[in-house]
Amino acid sequence: MKFYMAPLEGITGYIYRNAYHACFEPADKYFIPFLNPNQKGKFSSRERNDILPEHNQGMYAVPQIMTNKAEDFVRLAKQLREEFGYEEVNLNLGCPSKTVVGRHRGSGFLILTDELNRFFEEVFARLDMKVSVKTRTGKYSHDEWEELLDIYNRYPLEELIVHPRVQQDYYKNTPNLEAFRHAAENSKNPLCYNGDIFTKEDYETFHNQFPQTETIMLGRGILRTPGLIAAIKGKEPPDKERIRHIHDNIYQGYQKTIPGEKNILFKMKELWTYLEHSFTEPKKYMKKIKKSEKLSVYEEAVNALFAEQNLR
Repeated sequence: MKFYMAPLEGITGYIYRNAYHACFEPADKYFIPFLNPNQKGKFSSRERNDILPEHNQGMYAVPQIMTNKAEDFVRLAKQLREEFGYEEVNLNLGCPSKTVVGRHRGSGFLILTDELNRFFEEVFARLDMKVSVKTRTGKYSHDEWEELLDIYNRYPLEELIVHPRVQQDYYKNTPNLEAFRHAAENSKNPLCYNGDIFTKEDYETFHNQFPQTETIMLGRGILRTPGLIAAIKGKEPPDKERIRHIHDNIYQGYQKTIPGEKNILFKMKELWTYLEHSFTEPKKYMKKIKKSEKLSVYEEAVNALFAEQNLR
């Protein structure tokens, strides 16, 4: 079984990836949160830091691209190969954000099936690289999935990563495993499953239903429980010292790269919306963390949580 780290915008950037990779059971692939092509071929400082090879040492990193224009996808993919050495890129057809979907990008592209097919025709005619796709199973309904899978089957994808929710689900409801079953039975491309694997028991339930699926992408599950891959593999779960280590690595990384206490606190509070699930009774400590406006107050609350609480 292979495990991938999902690209979560604003969270799983290079600082998080490196801290995780140094502290826990490594993922087989790390997907870099999406890049937006632009006509000048320039990257924002965030994007450049995320894709620099020296910021992804020792890991198989895959940049994800957000676009509905084949020309832009091909141009950016070639730039990633020529300037940074990447041999695989991923197309984002899963993001459910309204601002993204309103421009027919991410999962908003799924409803334009003719355009999507032409997109792939041009990409595979012009690009000699590995191309994987992360997709939802429709925009409005899973009834769209059969036609979408038929389109994917026409092209030699490196992998098809399926999150079996539709765009309008966002992250609510439960993944539609019947939609994934259709992919498992009919996909001509290698499959990866993504969606709501938060515990070893979740993984085992899924694996019992789909024993032939050999690749899992983990997103919120890893953020909540950084030792999840090790737990699934039957290895010793991490202790508080290792959880503290990843926290401190991320915190120190943000302090070195982000100006202003408020900006650092915003990033750490976002991380804690997930990491709090690693602890038995985090509620009162989370209140202090969320209300903190100074790093000293934040550090006091975090120190108390680690000192007084146990891991789940």
